[in-house]
Amino acid sequence: MRARTSEFRLLPTGHPGLSAVVARSAHTFPRHTHDEFGIGLIARGGQMSASGRGQVTAGAGDIITVNPGEVHDGEPLRGEAREWHMLYLSPERMQEVSLGFEPAGAFEFTAPVYRNGELAGAFASAFSRLAETDVAQPELAADEALLKLFASLMRRTDRQVPDRLHIGLQRARMLLDDDPASSHSLGGLAAEAGLSRFQVLRAFVSWTGLTPHAYLMQRRASHARNLIAAGHGLAAAAFDAGYADQSHMTRDFRRRYGLTPSAFADDR
Repeated sequence: MRARTSEFRLLPTGHPGLSAVVARSAHTFPRHTHDEFGIGLIARGGQMSASGRGQVTAGAGDIITVNPGEVHDGEPLRGEAREWHMLYLSPERMQEVSLGFEPAGAFEFTAPVYRNGELAGAFASAFSRLAETDVAQPELAADEALLKLFASLMRRTDRQVPDRLHIGLQRARMLLDDDPASSHSLGGLAAEAGLSRFQVLRAFVSWTGLTPHAYLMQRRASHARNLIAAGHGLAAAAFDAGYADQSHMTRDFRRRYGLTPSAFADDR
């Protein structure tokens, strides 16, 4: 039997305008285009490609990019299979990501390949987060992951980080404090604060040491713990705190507090 030389897996992200692909192939791709922006990481092997931005040779650890409508091809180095992980963003999704950066709404990748360890690390972290199916507050988590990934590729229009006395930022934090069970988005927090999404993200980290998503999940876990301590059932506590289900609460609770919710309840 002939060994399979190509494998492509489309990972469901659950986010409109955003897809994730894991590929391993020794195939030579002819000239073609994509309708989306693409950014990816060569995980193993390498490839050569020609695009409107020049001839490229990319190896393991390099970031590769493509703009919508850009004609390009792809050939493996030495004919050996290479593995790469890609994120594809629709132009509409990219426009949302680029808000708060300049030039707004006109973003393009300037280079077909980036040899930057920090960017590669940011991509790996974002890819893992965006391809993860079991994550609470997926919209908020996705917004944070994309902003962190693209922050080094775009010029920020926000020069100052609002401090904790900023009234809009206090309103945004109050939303999370008062209603940790609801579904929140970075865009919603930014609208409440009267700031850009990137300003809110940076300000939360500066103020609390946590991103908005991490801060919200801490509030959610604390709320669930208080409910259990007050005698509420585990399923009811999970629902009231905003977890998808009791098992999700159990995993998060054990990771944070070192014991399961049922063990915590038995100690009351």
